[in-house]
Amino acid sequence: MTKTPKWNATDLPDQTGRTAVVTGANSGLGIATADALAQAGAHVVLAVRDIKRGEAAAATVRGARGSVEVRRLDLADLASVRAFAAAWQGTLDLLINNAGVMNVPESRTKDGFEKQFGTNHLGHFALTNLLLPHLTDRVVTVASGAHKLPGARMHFDNLNLTGEYSPVAAYSQSKLANLLFTLELQRRLTAAGSPVRALAAHPGWAATNLQGADASALRRALMQLGNRFIAQDNKAGALPTLYAATQDLPGASYLGPDRLGEMRGGPTMVGRSAAAADPESAKRLWTVSEELTGVTFPALKGKEITAGGGR
Repeated sequence: MTKTPKWNATDLPDQTGRTAVVTGANSGLGIATADALAQAGAHVVLAVRDIKRGEAAAATVRGARGSVEVRRLDLADLASVRAFAAAWQGTLDLLINNAGVMNVPESRTKDGFEKQFGTNHLGHFALTNLLLPHLTDRVVTVASGAHKLPGARMHFDNLNLTGEYSPVAAYSQSKLANLLFTLELQRRLTAAGSPVRALAAHPGWAATNLQGADASALRRALMQLGNRFIAQDNKAGALPTLYAATQDLPGASYLGPDRLGEMRGGPTMVGRSAAAADPESAKRLWTVSEELTGVTFPALKGKEITAGGGR
């Protein structure tokens, strides 16, 4: 019996003429995603905090049919998010909310939010809503299996986890927020009659530099072992994101690897926790996120999306 080959980056449909933004594209999953899209013909904007590192990453994209450019974006600074969106001109086919921090020591964003929640969720929340007037196809947000960890929940009474901070609890909350954001974003897009779709993906266990910032020396050591014996590389880890970005899938779909407990393998539709599928929590998170960022879902003007509010 012939085994069907797994879907991979060479199966990407032609992206010629399409423009994509990939946040956190200077390393890991981000540069693997950007490279694959550029190889398929897209123009890809590497949205990065450090321009020099972004330019070094862009230089590794060789022989592509498409092109890449680097623009500054610091998701931990809402002023930077606003500046990036305000500078955007023309249409945008694809936004990939990839950037993130994981299990870092307790700290705050420039605007005073717990860093993992502020960077992984609120920064992308603001960016997405500010860019929606330009978007024509879809938003893909990179989540994580960590949203299913025991005790993972939205701490609506204390989203900054003040006085009860745990790196793992903060990370799992931010990843749960990514999925609730995707759910409510799709609901709003559908209600508005927009053709734009919101999807989510997770990479499984991919060996990137994300694990190196863990607040726990023990977890860093365990992750190094996992990177060596379990993890797949960043190119394989990017496949669920690329699949979500280019295949004809329903809005709010969630993609991940198909083997070893979703830690590695080819992209497939995967399940999410009950907490991540709760529409009321999704609506509540959206309302809170608007209040915290000052950015709202764009209003509709005829069939076009127009810019949302903000302070």
